[in-house]
Amino acid sequence: MSSRHVHPWVFMVLIIPFGVVSGYVSVTLAYQLKQAGVSVGQVAGLVALSVLPHTWKFFWAPVIDATLDQKKWYLLGGIPCAIGIAAMGFFPATQLGLAALSAVVFLASLTTTLVGMSVESLMAHGTPEELKGRAAGWFQAGNLGGMGIGGGLGLFLVERLPAPWMASCSVGTLCLLCAVALVGMPTPARPPDEIGLVSGLAATLKDVGRLVWTRVGVLALVLCVLPIGTGAASGLWSAVAEEWRASADTVALVSGVLGGIISAAGCLVGGWLCDRMDRKTAYVWFGIFQAAAAVAMALLPRNPAMFVLWSSVYAFITGFTYAAFSAFVLEAIGRGAAATKYSALASLSNVPIYYMTNLDGWAHDRWGSNGMLFTEAAFGLVGAVVFVALAKILLRGRTHSEADIGSTEKQKIGK
Repeated sequence: MSSRHVHPWVFMVLIIPFGVVSGYVSVTLAYQLKQAGVSVGQVAGLVALSVLPHTWKFFWAPVIDATLDQKKWYLLGGIPCAIGIAAMGFFPATQLGLAALSAVVFLASLTTTLVGMSVESLMAHGTPEELKGRAAGWFQAGNLGGMGIGGGLGLFLVERLPAPWMASCSVGTLCLLCAVALVGMPTPARPPDEIGLVSGLAATLKDVGRLVWTRVGVLALVLCVLPIGTGAASGLWSAVAEEWRASADTVALVSGVLGGIISAAGCLVGGWLCDRMDRKTAYVWFGIFQAAAAVAMALLPRNPAMFVLWSSVYAFITGFTYAAFSAFVLEAIGRGAAATKYSALASLSNVPIYYMTNLDGWAHDRWGSNGMLFTEAAFGLVGAVVFVALAKILLRGRTHSEADIGSTEKQKIGK
């Protein structure tokens, strides 16, 4: 499979349903629940619940690498994903309906793991090294743009249509249409010795093992678990918007359509930059910029204009961080068992998003919005410092190991 066969924008279209679920939960449902009197902490818990399946999806990723093909797996995830989005409108967004909504949100999010892994595998096999930054940019543009569709369009329709289910069904239908992008998409061929569940799983696990023992693999694992560039606060904008006196239309615009466009633009720019600098360094710097934006939003006056400005800046930088993450992961995993390797790293990267979303909600309930923003910024900066320190240690130790390995290999060749 060659990148000549498909333009990276196809990955953007295919991954949109993945982002739509997150956007519908964090914007549309969050705004409805907050208006119904549900606390920010409980809203944060629901948003975090939508992230939870992505923290351990690597457990079933080997099955995707070892069986069927990426197109079939995409449909197996995409169709129930669209149904799950549609179902969110059939339960009341109130304290009484919170338990049922939680179950639907969890199941819908679970199906998006299949969508994400199939697209990630197609992208890893179909993108040359020199274009991985741009492919990552298009991919994350679809992810964050999908959040804008799920959040902005969802909230816009909920506010204007007679019943919430009409809005959720409309958004779900749009997600189904994204599968049209599969037409004409080449599918990577699996080597004959890797066909079948047992042999496929064995080859997958062996490929993952090779990644773990590489320098870039170790650095990727470290980077994924640190709270750098998580963008967690964006999942709570709709819940705290009233503190900036922002209306529902403003929330729908900033957290939805406008936010999606701005984030997508950030992804494309960030992906372009990642092809021109070290991708690990880019990810750390983008995370620092995001922390600075959170601090600025906390310190400056609170009015609708400031809400639009700084949430937009935050969204643009989030596009940078997401593109840099995907670019670095594509660089680290190579090809082979791409779905498993990408999912393993992506699952780990969702762990800080999960705990930072909960932590942001807890900090808000305890100290208000300023506490929430300062808390996120502080953890982001500490994460950046820890990564830089650990990277120096790992690189130094790895250099010695590589020298030993090189010596051993020479001895083997000599024999």
